[in-house]
Amino acid sequence: MSTRTVMIETPIPEDVLRTLQASGVFREELARDARQLLAIRFYQKRLLSLGKAARLAGLERWRFIELLSENRVPVIDYSDTELAAEFATVDRLTNEMHQ
Repeated sequence: MSTRTVMIETPIPEDVLRTLQASGVFREELARDARQLLAIRFYQKRLLSLGKAARLAGLERWRFIELLSENRVPVIDYSDTELAAEFATVDRLTNEMHQ
C-alpha cells in the first residue's frame, strides 16, 4: 500500500473563504471536510471501495462508516438484482453444506 500523497488545489472565491473564516472554518478544517465529502461522494458513486474512501477521508474504516451514517449514506447498497444474487449464493452454499 502506497503512503505517498498528491496535492490537489481547488480554487475558492476569496469572499467565500472569508465568509467561512468568519464562521470559524479555516483552511485545515476546509481541507478535511472537502476530503471527507469527496470520499463520501466517490463511495456513493462506487468509484472507491469502503477502505479507499476511508483513506481519502483520513479516517479509520469504522469512523468512516459512522460518517456515512451521519450523512445518511448506506454502507451496503445492493440493487434488487445484486441482493437476489447474494441470497441465491447463500442458499446454494447452505444446500452444499447439508449434502
